[in-house]
Amino acid sequence: MSKRGLMRYVLKRTAYTTVLFMLAVLFAAPLAQAQVRLDITRGRVEPMPIAVTVFPGGSEATTQMGKDVSAVISSDLERSGLFRPLDQKAFLQELTSLDVQPRFADWRVLNAQALVQGSVEVLPNGQSRVAFRLWDVIGGQQIVGQAYATQPENWRRVAHIIADLIYQSITGESGYFDTRIVYIAESGPANKRVKRLAIMDQDGANHRYLTDGANLVLTPRFSPTSQEITYMSYFRDVPRVYLFNIDTGRQEVLGDFPGMTYAPRFSADGNKVILSLATNGNSDIYEMDLRTRRTARLTDHPSIDTSPSYSPDGDRVTFASDRGGSQQIYVMNADGSNQQRISFGTEGRRGRYGTPVWSPRGDLIAFTRYAQGDGQFYIGVMKPDGTGERLLAQGFLVEAPTWAPNGRVLMYFAQSPTRADGSGGRSKLFSIDLTGYNQREILTPQNASDPAWSPLIP
Repeated sequence: MSKRGLMRYVLKRTAYTTVLFMLAVLFAAPLAQAQVRLDITRGRVEPMPIAVTVFPGGSEATTQMGKDVSAVISSDLERSGLFRPLDQKAFLQELTSLDVQPRFADWRVLNAQALVQGSVEVLPNGQSRVAFRLWDVIGGQQIVGQAYATQPENWRRVAHIIADLIYQSITGESGYFDTRIVYIAESGPANKRVKRLAIMDQDGANHRYLTDGANLVLTPRFSPTSQEITYMSYFRDVPRVYLFNIDTGRQEVLGDFPGMTYAPRFSADGNKVILSLATNGNSDIYEMDLRTRRTARLTDHPSIDTSPSYSPDGDRVTFASDRGGSQQIYVMNADGSNQQRISFGTEGRRGRYGTPVWSPRGDLIAFTRYAQGDGQFYIGVMKPDGTGERLLAQGFLVEAPTWAPNGRVLMYFAQSPTRADGSGGRSKLFSIDLTGYNQREILTPQNASDPAWSPLIP
């Protein structure tokens, strides 16, 4: 995008009534000239030392905001596993404003390869202006610099946006910090579980519940706009797929099918939802056009077909089926033609496969695998033709992988065994990158399952 385009760019997040204006590009230097670059395509990467300074402000409020913004940026980068933020107590230079040039020798002594410098100020209209510069310490030049104006309460989102730009500038890949997670919050005993829809930022902040727990809810999924969620709910003991608008809280039934509908997902353009419909003990896959509410049946088989997921280009669908004798993963064209099995696990060696989810990049399909031989569940990935299978995580029960929008990180939930007295059985959310390293727990107020990662917030 050109500088002119950047200066005209407006970011909106209606769910938080947030409007951020990108005010300027601060003497941006082309990334091609910078020496700092992190190649994350070659497997495990040693974290890059990066210095994130406190963003100074001119008042008590802006000084605290500067500390908070700096802390969120540092935390985002550290959690990615690709960066190692340096201890601010070790810094040799205090950067009191963006007009103060870094003494690069002082930062090289600390082994910093990149440096983040910023500032916070209050504008005449009451908005806050947050600006930053990212420096290549080795080359002694700026990589990128930008400023944002927004309402003061939206400082956290600005910090995520800045962290995304730092991530992208150094790795060449898009970031994933300005995103949200919807999941199922669970409470109560195992035989009387209360399950509610909950939503939070990807780092666990801004947590809130979307439903009251009166009705069982399962398998939430974001729309491409991040403003709607599709999920399954047992309203009056009747299982149906619903649409939920995050802004308004309005929910509506998606179609009036004669049987049980479940496992819904949006198409990449948001115009369609694909789901499973169970009638007379059998389950097939259907597609609904949200504009016309017309449905099309994509599979017609006496076995159970479920867990459909579109490819990012919308041309293909992956799903799970037991038509081969055990549950395995299949792919087909979006119209239901050319159905092909791509996993060939056996009960004794590789086991059953389920919950396939196509990567936003289109290059991989994530899945859950159960190996009867060792009694373990696994989270893994394979190519769309079934080759290149890799296992990333394992446990007593690990399930429901969901992709970060850049296709480099997965989130899932893990549940511990339930003891004879009914204790245990706690479920938690975790993230892990495609190398199988950097596993992180995502803290939630209650037990958590069935996570779904939003796209980058528009």
